[in-house]
Order: sequence, then C-alpha cells, then structure tokens
Amino acid sequence: MVKTLCEAAVAVLTAAAPLDKVRLTQEYAAAWREGRIADFGTLPPPERPTRPERPELKLPRDMPKRGRGGSAQNRVALLHALAHIELNAIDLAWDIVCRFVGEGMPKGFTDDWVQVADDEAKHFLMLEERLNQLGASYGDLPAHDGLWQAATTTAHDLAARLAVVPMVLEARGLDVTPDTVRRLREFGDEESAGLLQIIHDEEITHVAAGRRWFGHLCAKRGEDPVEAWQGLVKQYFRGSLKKPFNVDSRQAADFGPEFYEPIAE
Repeated sequence: MVKTLCEAAVAVLTAAAPLDKVRLTQEYAAAWREGRIADFGTLPPPERPTRPERPELKLPRDMPKRGRGGSAQNRVALLHALAHIELNAIDLAWDIVCRFVGEGMPKGFTDDWVQVADDEAKHFLMLEERLNQLGASYGDLPAHDGLWQAATTTAHDLAARLAVVPMVLEARGLDVTPDTVRRLREFGDEESAGLLQIIHDEEITHVAAGRRWFGHLCAKRGEDPVEAWQGLVKQYFRGSLKKPFNVDSRQAADFGPEFYEPIAE
C-alpha cells in the first residue's frame, strides 16, 4: 500500500491498463476519505501518464469524422470518444493533486480533486460497460492525443491549469452533452442517454471545484477572477470558446457569463 497521496497519484498516472487505473483510483480515493492515507508527500508526477497499447493515438486532425446518426457504429464511436476523455480526466485530476502540492492550498482543494478522480473513474467504467453491451470495448477505435496538451502547457501554474481544464474543457462538456442526450433518446438509446445525463450532472461539480479554487487563488494573489481567467484562457487555451453555452449548468457551477461571453467566438 502506498504511504502518501502523491505516491498514490503517481501510481495511478503510471498504470497503463485502464481498468488498473480505475481500480487504483477507487482504492486510493477511499483510503484518503477514510484517513488510511493521510500524508500528502512530495513525489513529482511524470511528464505524461502511461498509456495502454490500445487505442492508437492520433493527432486530432487525423481522427476519422464521427457520424451523427443513430446506428450502433456511430453510438460506439461516440461512447468510445467519451471513455477516452474520462480516462484522461482521471489522470488530469491526479496530476493536479500532486503537481501543485507546494502551492499551500487548503485540504479541501485536495479533497475535491480526489473526488473528481473518483467520479471520472466511475464514468469510465459506466461507458466501458455500455460499450461492452454494444459489442465493443475501449481501445477498439483510435483516439486523439490532444487532451494532455492542456496539462503540459499549464504544468507550471495552478491558476492556468484551473482556468483551462475545468473552466474551459469540462465546461464545454456541459454545453454539448444535453444535445447528445436528446439525440440518443431520439434514436431510442435510453440507456446511453441516461449514462450521459449522470455524467453531465456530476461534471457540474467538477466545474464548480475549478471555479471555487480559481477564485481562491485569485483572492490570494489580489487579482480580479474574471480578468485573470480571460487573460489565462487567451494565453494558454489553443482554441476558441464556442457558442451556444449551457448557461444554466454553468451557473449551477457558479460560473457566470461575465467570464466567457466577452471572449467567445
């Protein structure tokens, strides 16, 4: 058994098999909650998480276009892409736990990101089980390797990491998921739609954690959170903020339009 939370984080980050990554996440998150792991430690995370041999990782521009129809093939492609996002999200949560341990953040910060990692592990399992029901599994299709780029470009600054990962990338998931849920229901796939609705609702709490701790950091640094966020997004996010926004879900995360509307595409 690992002795510190940073050791736990590195063990997850260096686990190649997705189900090992999930199992270790669930074990270590429970151990942290129950006090069986109590010390933070200082072990630095790897530059990149260890990845399984499958799926084949491609540049985003080289990925095949997904169809929007209701065929089983299109639904498998959608669920596979989402499973890949959730697997990366496990690593992103553990990375933030141990990479920024020197920032002197309150214990509540660590509690939140361990819980995020645990949620993402649950989401991956849900999607993998649904893929299995449809005759597929994670690794069957290629996936894009752009997701870790956000971690690399923000590895030096916790504020930048919070600004880009939960408050841009995860918030984007809140924007697009309701339409995906609606389309899946139209195709008669209530089971997949129900899974995505659960994921959407829990992702609100992840965006809220990003917003809360970004605000904490800004207060500590004497910065206006709206101005600071906009500046960091312009500097570190390689893309544009695309409308329409799911204002209700973002507002539920205390992430108001004064942040994103002025710099949206």
